Amino acid sequence: MQIFVTGGSGFVGQATIRRLVASGHRVRAMSRSAASDAKVRALGAEPVRSTLEDVSAVHVGGAEVVIHAAAFVEQWGPVDAWDRINVGGTSRMLQAAREAGVKRFIHIGTEAALVRGQALHRVDESYPLALDSPYPYCRTKALAEQAVRAANDPPGGFATLVLRPRFIWGPGDETLLPVILEMAKAGKWTWIDHGRALTSSTYIENLVDAIDLALTRGQPGEAYFILDDGDRPLHEMIGAMAQAAGLTLPEKSVPYWLAAGAAWVLERIWRSFGLRGTPPLTRHAAMAMTRECTLVGDKARRELGYSPRVGFEEGMRALRASMAAPRG
Repeated sequence: MQIFVTGGSGFVGQATIRRLVASGHRVRAMSRSAASDAKVRALGAEPVRSTLEDVSAVHVGGAEVVIHAAAFVEQWGPVDAWDRINVGGTSRMLQAAREAGVKRFIHIGTEAALVRGQALHRVDESYPLALDSPYPYCRTKALAEQAVRAANDPPGGFATLVLRPRFIWGPGDETLLPVILEMAKAGKWTWIDHGRALTSSTYIENLVDAIDLALTRGQPGEAYFILDDGDRPLHEMIGAMAQAAGLTLPEKSVPYWLAAGAAWVLERIWRSFGLRGTPPLTRHAAMAMTRECTLVGDKARRELGYSPRVGFEEGMRALRASMAAPRG
């Protein structure tokens, strides 16, 4: 099978390409730079210079399946970045895929598409999208998922579905773990509400298993939570990740009301004065660190045939081994 992957040089994209190539698929991946080209080639795929702002059917080529893993996931950035990339980019990717004759479009979504700032307690896929969320990432991922599901057209030869992982972790993480470690090493790590909130999670290889299944399974137009077994406090989850890298996080904590207020002030200062970089704390981060997010994954088991193959302890051992391995 020929497959086109967006976000191919990212955490999810690299793991996905590695599996697809090992399974004998021919893979082309969107690439925005020479560094990205090198990563994609090293994985055995063909880099295709394009972005979500200029992608066309020519870039997609003869792919039968698109795996859309690219998104603007940062907590902070230009005010139009989330809409431009997550919403506009997904719409362009859908159009390019249809024009190229793609048969199946797999969108890597997120539970954040449901979040307006509330806790999620054992919710399933019937829970409504947060199309009016005050958090740009959440709102734009909801709009992107809405566009993907609306584009589903099996009679026209174009099937779409959405996979929603939560708290992706494991070897190769270039997003969350590096930030945790950087803050800890600089003596800046502080818990909010002691990290008591419960969370579901998704080990990277479990997500890749689901992507592999979604190449041929799943109901078109549907969304699926892809989860590990069990829920854990954020303190346990993040603390174990840090320990896998050889660090013990301090127990210092501040209450949510104080963190949220500080984040609001910091964001105003950064926007007002056009400061570079990311504020030390954002409202989205403060919210996400204190809200329960526990999900129900029965639908994926039933319709995709998905089952989490890697458990928490095994995943942490793999993460520890990857952190101890020589770099370069």
